[in-house]
Amino acid sequence: MAGIKLVLAIVQEKDAGRLIDAITEDGIQATMLASTGGFLREGNSTILVGIEDHQLTQVLATIQKCCQRREQYVSPMPPAVEPVDSYVTYPVKVEVGGAIVFVMQVERMERF
Repeated sequence: MAGIKLVLAIVQEKDAGRLIDAITEDGIQATMLASTGGFLREGNSTILVGIEDHQLTQVLATIQKCCQRREQYVSPMPPAVEPVDSYVTYPVKVEVGGAIVFVMQVERMERF
């Protein structure tokens, strides 16, 4: 039996639908979970994909193609410990998107 991997990709919510579509078009099953990012407190999605070793390069290439980093203007959240009236809320340019990907060896995977 070939080795099994679990690919766990944390992507921006705006990229998640396109990524799931691309992965499933390649004939690979995936699960999407809603999550929240810590820095911008914006919606993320965590994509779980169980694959055989030979599919890893294809899945990573699909993630890279669908989840490009880009710049976006955001209004920062005021710090909780400082008075709100002293906090300037002007948009700042930040880099968003991309993906954080973990690849883990799996001892066993079953599909029912």
